[in-house]
Amino acid sequence: MSASLFVHLFHILIVGGLFLYVGITRTNIPNFMYYVLLVLGGIIILYHAYKVYKKIKEGSNPWVNYIHVFIVGPLLVYIGINREKTQERKHNDSGLNSC
Repeated sequence: MSASLFVHLFHILIVGGLFLYVGITRTNIPNFMYYVLLVLGGIIILYHAYKVYKKIKEGSNPWVNYIHVFIVGPLLVYIGINREKTQERKHNDSGLNSC
């Protein structure tokens, strides 16, 4: 299995599943999930900031990594910090909304 296929499947199955779970249950998720979102957001920011540095150094376009550094990671950190007090709008912005 190629690396890009693995990344795509990981995002579809694992990340998508996590986001759906958080979006559907909203404020009814267990407390430990807020820590998971907080830590995951921090890891996303650090990892993708490193990838931005590498891609700029190589002369590649790091636009996907910028999205993770400036939108996805901070949004997860925000939800992890504010917990149940997170505005419903922030859940919807993250794509974590339900029908």
